[in-house]
Order: sequence, then structure tokens, then C-alpha cells
Amino acid sequence: MSTPCITLYPTGQKLPQVGMGTWKLDKNLCEETIYQAIKMGYRHFDAACDYGNEVEVGLGVQKAIQENIVKREDLFITSKLWNTFHAKEHVESIVQKQLKDFGLDYFDLYLIHFPVSLEYVDPSVRYPPGWAYDGKNDVRTANVPLQETWTAMEELVTAGLVKAIGVSNMCGGLLVDLLRYARIRPSVLQVEHHPYLTQTKLVQLAQSEHIAVTAYSSFGPLSFRELNWDSANEAKILFEHDTVLKIAQNHQRTPAEVLLRWSTQRGLIVIPKATDPVLMKQNLEHIQFDLTEDEIRAISSLNINLRFNDPSDYLSDSKRLFIFA
Repeated sequence: MSTPCITLYPTGQKLPQVGMGTWKLDKNLCEETIYQAIKMGYRHFDAACDYGNEVEVGLGVQKAIQENIVKREDLFITSKLWNTFHAKEHVESIVQKQLKDFGLDYFDLYLIHFPVSLEYVDPSVRYPPGWAYDGKNDVRTANVPLQETWTAMEELVTAGLVKAIGVSNMCGGLLVDLLRYARIRPSVLQVEHHPYLTQTKLVQLAQSEHIAVTAYSSFGPLSFRELNWDSANEAKILFEHDTVLKIAQNHQRTPAEVLLRWSTQRGLIVIPKATDPVLMKQNLEHIQFDLTEDEIRAISSLNINLRFNDPSDYLSDSKRLFIFA
């Protein structure tokens, strides 16, 4: 079974619509999970400096390549620029480190993780740096404009270190501003997206500008309940929502498959994380059925603009400073 792909603009790359996320993927499980995922058919992996596991994810990738299960060019690997490396003098050096950690010569896609610039922390002091300058609760913003960071991102493409560039956790206003000066346009916008937070206007804006949209946290509060966040603990689990359960029963599918199909059927890319082989297979193969238009509308109607991963929270709430996001 081949996974459908989204053609990226302006590069023409084929990005598999179903990938595997690596946020909160335990280091001890990374190598084997990624290796088994590739054997199962996954070709798209979403990583980041801030997840703290790129070395281990890379080991799984390298194992599959060494055993001739795949070639490097068969895989689509995304990573991200962390907030403390936004200044132009730090961008190339940190991507070089990330590539070395992964054991790769290039990333297929490289995203600005958050549109928030923080004071530089040398990797020899602490890596990944996290949100706090001191590793505790001292959050220091840096005077680095987005245009400076984006120009440095464009130079990564010129240098052949990355094939495409994009952004994450960015609002519509910042996206429009970026498009005014971008020499190389963003190929992808990655945002929190689930039935409680449909972000309809932002998705429409991105797609109208030929920017592919990757949805993370497709299962809503579930990922954040693991982190014991109050907003997630108070929200009803989408797997247990009557609307989702009814649709799942209609199709003899799991609620997770329904939630993923709600996104992919509307042209979005999804990156669910799983370590259980059964769940990994279900996530990968959820594209084998279609929802009706009425079912899509019913799921979309659950929107209550409930955002769990808000950059402003990290700048004002010390309780979240140690959470990889």
C-alpha cells in the first residue's frame, strides 16, 4: 500500500500525507520504533531539536538504510529550528549539528519551530536548550526579527543542507508578512489542528498560497493530558466523544482513524505518534476509507477554538518550561 503524497510548492517534492511524529517518543524506544515503522511502510518522519531524541531517531533511520530496506531518497525527514538559534549566525551551525546527530547530509524539510526568538544558549552548555535561558525559569526573548531568521533559512536551501523550508505555530498575520519578503516561499505550515481547534481561516489562507498544512496533535487533548496540563485534563477526550464514536461505528473504524481521516480527506498532512505496532498500522492505513461530507461537517462543528500549545503560555507560565513541544 502506497501512502498518497502532497506535492510541495515551489520544490515539487512529494511529501507523504501520513507520517510519524517523534514528539515525546522515548529515547529508549526510538531506534526500534523508527526502524519498524520504515519496515511497515512509513516514509515520512517529523523530528525537532527540541524533542531531544534526534540521535536515536537517526539510528533507526540508519539501520533501515544499512539493511537496504530503503534508500535515503525514499524517506522524507523534517526537522525544526529551535527558538534560541534564530540569529543568522547560529542557523547554519545548528542545522549542521542536527544533521550530524541524524547521520544525514540533508533534511527534506526544515521548519522554524516557533515564531519566538530566545536568547542564544550554546549547545555545549545545554542541548536541547528548552525555553528557559538558565534551564529553570528565566525566559529571555532575543531581538531577532523573523525576516533575519527566514533569510538564514533560505541560505540553508542554497547550501544544499535542506530541500525545503517552512514554518510552524505561526498565525495568519505573520504568514502574510513573511510572504512579502520571502525569496524562497514556505512550503509547509505545521500547526495544532484537531476538531476542538479547526483553524479554518488559517488553513484556507495557507492552502490558497500553495502552502501545505501539516496537522499535529490530531487527537486533541490526549497528548497534553500526558503532560498533565489543566486545559487538556478538563477537555473531553475526542476518542470518547459521541459524534466521533458514532462515525467510527458507522465505518467499523477506530476513533483515531476517523480523526486522522477527517484531516487527510481535507488535504492536510498528519503525523501521529505510536509505538504499538497495531496502532502504527492503523494510523498508516487510515486512508483506506472515506467519510461523508455530512460526517466531515459534524466533526468540524466540534470546534471551540481550544488551543493547547500556545507560544504565549511558554513566555508567561513557568510550569510549562520543561515540556518539549
